[in-house]
Amino acid sequence: MEEMKGSLSKPVAVIACIAMTLFYVATLYAPTLILRLPPPQSFNIFMTRRFICAAVSSVASVIICALLLPIRSGETSYLFGVYGIRSDHIWQAVFFPLFLTSLTYAGSLMLLASKWMEHRNQDRRPLLCCIKSTLLRFPSQMSSVASDVLFWRNLVVAPLTEELVFRACMIPLLLCGGFKAYDVIFLCPTFFSLAHLNHMAEIYSHHNYSLREASMIVGLQLGYTLVFGSYASFLFIRTGTLASPLFAHVFCNYMGLPVLFVQRKGLVSVAFVAGTLYFAWLLFPLTRPDLYNERTNSCRCWQGYCLWN
Repeated sequence: MEEMKGSLSKPVAVIACIAMTLFYVATLYAPTLILRLPPPQSFNIFMTRRFICAAVSSVASVIICALLLPIRSGETSYLFGVYGIRSDHIWQAVFFPLFLTSLTYAGSLMLLASKWMEHRNQDRRPLLCCIKSTLLRFPSQMSSVASDVLFWRNLVVAPLTEELVFRACMIPLLLCGGFKAYDVIFLCPTFFSLAHLNHMAEIYSHHNYSLREASMIVGLQLGYTLVFGSYASFLFIRTGTLASPLFAHVFCNYMGLPVLFVQRKGLVSVAFVAGTLYFAWLLFPLTRPDLYNERTNSCRCWQGYCLWN
């Protein structure tokens, strides 16, 4: 994108990102504050409204981004590539980032494994019987999960809309605005963290926490989202695919915060430290651009290496 350099200024890129952040949060409250709809009669209805609002804000951000990016009319077909929506190299885009992310959860996975072993020791049935009963329960468990609105929020709607807005839309704008890649990796998560500030009001008003307690909880959330946002931005820029941060986001939402220490289970801490060291060692090798792209030069795109056709 040499011929496009300078066609989008840094202030415009930043203002656009701030506007998308505010719009993403504001639309979540639009049904009651703007549209004056009656309060939802159930939690499922409340969440369904939020799903629709998140989808609307995501589509609006995609349109705004398309209008601002310096893409000529003849290059509209490249837009999906700019957003990282690609079908090539899909298994690399899913497997390698998931493996990397799971290393940071080595302690959590070790804890789950130890609990499973304890359960197996208490269960006197043969292993094949346990596997059979698990498989027989699987359809009913999947049906229960599919009807759980929190499952859709945490593992589908939130990761998809947040990655689309805060990675696929904002990162191209910031890079086209002239920001360096490493600046974007730390700047973009700032907008991502600010989008979670609304949780403080909800925690303070709905869960009867004191202002101090609510501030501590939200502070922890903001710190976590800042770290994860930097990692997700890194994945998006290095791989050029939206699938990489998206599946990492889903995995992190499913696992929650990594387990660092459990009393009387020293192996959990050892696993966490070992996993973190392996994560740091493999971070750059497993996110090499050539693993996710057919060619790494002479590409006309905002990353400079991704394949668009």
